[in-house]
Amino acid sequence: MPESTNPKLEHFVAPVDETPVAAVDAPKLDERRSGLWIDAWRDIRKRPMFYVSVALLAVVLAAAFFPQLFTSFSPTKCDLSMSNTGPTAGHPFGFTKQGCDIYSRVVHGTSTSVSVGLISTLLIFVLGTIMGAIAGFFGGWVDGVLSRIGDIFFSIPYILAAVLVMGMFKEYRNIWTISLAIGLFAWASSARVLRAEVLRVKPADYVTASKAQGLGPWTTLWRHVLPNSMAPMIVVSTLSLAASIVAEAVLSFLGVGLGSDVMSWGNDIAAAQGDLRTAPMNLIYPSIALSLTVLAFILLGELLRDALDPKARAQR
Repeated sequence: MPESTNPKLEHFVAPVDETPVAAVDAPKLDERRSGLWIDAWRDIRKRPMFYVSVALLAVVLAAAFFPQLFTSFSPTKCDLSMSNTGPTAGHPFGFTKQGCDIYSRVVHGTSTSVSVGLISTLLIFVLGTIMGAIAGFFGGWVDGVLSRIGDIFFSIPYILAAVLVMGMFKEYRNIWTISLAIGLFAWASSARVLRAEVLRVKPADYVTASKAQGLGPWTTLWRHVLPNSMAPMIVVSTLSLAASIVAEAVLSFLGVGLGSDVMSWGNDIAAAQGDLRTAPMNLIYPSIALSLTVLAFILLGELLRDALDPKARAQR
């Protein structure tokens, strides 16, 4: 046999003491802590719109809870001699048809609109969490019954239902009544979102381990399933808050919301619609306040949705 013409290849092997095997095989891990909310915070704090929405919400909440920080004039003190006059010193938005300070009414109306939004959203969150979590975790006939109940409420437009409820309780038109009218008919979408998330989390290993340790179904649901399923509910609740504020304004504008003696953006918009041609700013200023508030909540909800979604984070 002829000898091979290929030269013999020599391999160099580094001494073990110079290149430890452990150093070569050790994976490079990120030393920073990681988790759903930690990763979401690292992502959302890099987005400028997050700070814009938070700044707007900070101003809105400050005006809602501490209106005296923004104005010292009473919103109910009116002077007919100032009817529909323009801005003056200390009154930057001018006056309404009744001679009331528009700026003061916009500031004090923030409390009503935000209160209705918060109460309605809390009711939506509680009902949606209870119905969605029980339906998704227990399944079977329980899921069937609760899902059909949710479908019934989901098929009813909550604005229309709130109109009917407020029409029945004409003598009790206050913040609590309108909040209940909105929240009792708007929870079905939140329940659907949570049910889908519970169905995703239920087969996880830590849920199986919890059952293997002898923990009851309610304990497993409360300790392990719900804490890992609440991220979408936070996003939905933020958007529901914006929708509830709009619903209050719509109902008040239609004349079936809060009473005329209650100060709110919806009532001010409804009262100013007749003066749109002669004094349009009476309607525009409360409309701008309503739009900016709703926009801030929607922006925050959209940012939270993207930050809590690993797929959306990976695509950016």
